[in-house]
Amino acid sequence: MGTSSFAAVILESLANAGYNVISVYTQTDRKSGRSQNIQPSAVELVSQKNSLPVLKPEKFDEKTITELKKQKPDLIVVAAYGKILPSAVLNLPGFGAINIHASLLPKFRGPSPIQNAILEGVSNTGTTIMLMNEGIDSGDILREKKVVLNPRETYPEVLKKMAKISSALLLETIPLWIKRKIKPQKQNESQATYCQLIERNDGKIIWENNAETIYNQWRAFVLWPGVFTYWKNNGFNLRLKLHKIALSQNVAEFSGKVGQVFNLDDKIAVKTNKGTIILEEVQLEGKNKLKVSDFVNGHPEFMGAILK
Repeated sequence: MGTSSFAAVILESLANAGYNVISVYTQTDRKSGRSQNIQPSAVELVSQKNSLPVLKPEKFDEKTITELKKQKPDLIVVAAYGKILPSAVLNLPGFGAINIHASLLPKFRGPSPIQNAILEGVSNTGTTIMLMNEGIDSGDILREKKVVLNPRETYPEVLKKMAKISSALLLETIPLWIKRKIKPQKQNESQATYCQLIERNDGKIIWENNAETIYNQWRAFVLWPGVFTYWKNNGFNLRLKLHKIALSQNVAEFSGKVGQVFNLDDKIAVKTNKGTIILEEVQLEGKNKLKVSDFVNGHPEFMGAILK
């Protein structure tokens, strides 16, 4: 049971390892991309490639649960599914339902553990294989593996790395669990933390933050929702998306105002409360993405502006 690209890697690894995947559950097709065309989930695409039957129930009602019972699964594997499973589903297989969660539980419980780890600027996180209960990522732990984060890795890069590591850990864990060679460990509830729910407006940059915080925000949100700021030009507040930015290695502080655009070593930079952000690729709403040098050539008044 899964939906995202992370879950698709997990499914591919199970199929390649020769497991008898009797069915795949994923979310219904969603609109995707700028064209907003209806697209099947990444998990469904992998299922089609491996000729696996796909089910896309809107909810786990009596009819859906009855159908699942008929399949008589020995084990349910869940990864980034995006649906709450009732106890009637969790208790159905003899070996239970196990979940792959991309953090070292009980840290970063919830739907966006990788992005939240990047937002906090942590140097390491991990992945957990856990037994599922009706709580939010609160089940007993079967296996965990620590993962070091590079301070320059973006969310798509970390996601790809975590999916690969999680798949390998799952393939190590299933045989041990089936042979009852793993004793599940309770989570320490006193150390539990929860992910923030990411929304579109969370990409709004606050220049009063320090440069590292803003850079981590971009790293976490580069895929979605992206980061943006506002530039007041000719009386209009223009929404400016920052597609690519960097942290300045220049330790000298610009004496201008917070949010001000200036030239730093022939680069276009913005002053923060502490440190400097380098702009590399930007896009005005409704316009094409541009290298910042090309953007400034077309909008010389951008230099010296104070972004909000």
